[in-house]
Amino acid sequence: MPYINLRTSAKLDETKMEEIKSALGKAITTLPGKTETYLMVDLEGGARLWLGGDNSKPLAMIDVKIFGHAKPADFSKMTAVLCDICHDKLGIDPTGVYVTYAEVENWGWNRSNF
Repeated sequence: MPYINLRTSAKLDETKMEEIKSALGKAITTLPGKTETYLMVDLEGGARLWLGGDNSKPLAMIDVKIFGHAKPADFSKMTAVLCDICHDKLGIDPTGVYVTYAEVENWGWNRSNF
């Protein structure tokens, strides 16, 4: 039950969104036991983001939520993969990417909780 929200100041057209969605589907497998099957992706382009008071370069803020837990080393690997996606697909330098993780104990789907 993973969820990834990627907000970026870069513009996203339908083709770019599809590319990023597919890349995130592969990226989620970096976390043990997680697959694209139940991954929900939320993409927002053209976001008004500043880092250090500067918005002259493209930026991205990525929030990842998972049901259960993962090891810090796995989150570190995931951060590298997400930064690579932002660089390869959007031209965002890894220094312009923030990533947060939340391990969720109570996750609802299809009228019940896991």
